[in-house]
Amino acid sequence: MKISFAEPALPDKGAVVVLVADGRKLSPAARELDKKTGGAVARAIKASRFEGKKGQFLELVAPAGTGLDRALLAGVNKEFGELAQQALGGNAVGKLLVSGSAAVTVIVDTGAKDLVEAAANVGLGARLASYRFDRYRTTEEKADKPTLKAVTIGVAGAAKARRAYGPMDKVADGVFFTRDLVSEPGNVIYPETLAKEAKTLEKLGVKVEIFDVKKMEKLGMRALLGVGQGSAHESRMVVMQWEGAAKSKKPVAFVGKGVTFDSGGISIKPGPGMEEMKWDMGGAGTVVGLMKALAGRKARVNAVGLVGLVENMPDGKAQRPGDIVKTMSGQTIEIHNTDAEGRLVLADVLWYCQDRFKPQCMIDLATLTGAIIISLGHEHAGLFANNDTLAETITAAGLATGEKVWRMPLDDAYDKKLKSDAADMKNIGGRDAGSITAAQLLQRFVDKTPWAHLDIAGVAWSKEAKPTAPKGATGFGVRLLDRLVADNYEK
Repeated sequence: MKISFAEPALPDKGAVVVLVADGRKLSPAARELDKKTGGAVARAIKASRFEGKKGQFLELVAPAGTGLDRALLAGVNKEFGELAQQALGGNAVGKLLVSGSAAVTVIVDTGAKDLVEAAANVGLGARLASYRFDRYRTTEEKADKPTLKAVTIGVAGAAKARRAYGPMDKVADGVFFTRDLVSEPGNVIYPETLAKEAKTLEKLGVKVEIFDVKKMEKLGMRALLGVGQGSAHESRMVVMQWEGAAKSKKPVAFVGKGVTFDSGGISIKPGPGMEEMKWDMGGAGTVVGLMKALAGRKARVNAVGLVGLVENMPDGKAQRPGDIVKTMSGQTIEIHNTDAEGRLVLADVLWYCQDRFKPQCMIDLATLTGAIIISLGHEHAGLFANNDTLAETITAAGLATGEKVWRMPLDDAYDKKLKSDAADMKNIGGRDAGSITAAQLLQRFVDKTPWAHLDIAGVAWSKEAKPTAPKGATGFGVRLLDRLVADNYEK
């Protein structure tokens, strides 16, 4: 969808969105529209329950005297902040996407101290909401086909708004890349093909290395390789490096779990719902999308992104419950459940990352446990960290972007649940505190590096649409971690 900026003016065709402040106070554009329509705006408001509150919309179809398809009145509260601005753009697109209108002008002329920044945020929200994954549809009802092709944001100082929107647009590119990767089916995205998608980032200046099975065997990554040994698709690890700061500056590191399809292996999952396990590579998808966002906006930071890519399948060569694997770190893990596989992948990739890059901090993302959904539902990602400052900055970035996290405990008391009679640890700790014991295991592979683990099992995919995220893959984490970098590592 094309997003553009122009000086504020009512259009003479298509659709328009004008703002109404809480208490039914019309913005300048809304007053002008009311005048053009002979008072239709005021009459519509009076006849409705529309009060100008945040999230409220009132539609006038084919308003007389304008030539417009429709006009939307959008409510804005006094707290018309960054997230509300983005939601406005997203909601406008959501309401008009299949309406029949081909273009809409959103006039931002009230509600915020900085209207230029507000307009840029409206543009970002509109772009994020325009995402659709429909490349495999061959038929579609006419009423379901998008008609909206262009969004113009009207604001005084349009050139400045356009410049402010530029970096946001690059972050949206990263979000869309993640959503695409996570949405693809397992017969299209598997370790080799996901590695090839990551390789495309070289066009943006990202250095990309792809590690095959032989190279990982040489490194001693037997925990990661054990997960994928039952699949016809060979495992891969991808290392991406963006150098946007002085070479002397230590990088910020991001690590993603990339189980491109998770059948559960020998500990096979129940059939109902297994089709959703194509998105068990959501953590890796976020890391790849984040690297695209950082490179796209030329972030002034050194960043590395590493993803461990496997397919967890059951066959005659598959890993069994009772097997013991030796990790790259030298620690051994007894397999009690082959469906607790993501932590095995991350164990080796985290160790490799901290050993090679010596990063300032290391953050991993994984659709790791169903237990985190029981704890937090689908509103927050679980945050575990060995460093309070890192946890606080991630939490702040989550609140700023609407990609919220909630800190969960790490404590030595949970380690006893991982005790194995045959190895250094076992890969599960029982039903209770499942997300915590998984994080406790991961912590054994980060050495002394400041580290955080984001369990995104409840937020990487959504069964309902939100203002800036249609139903399906959300791209959770790209905006959160981009904001973390911008606020804390580019100064």
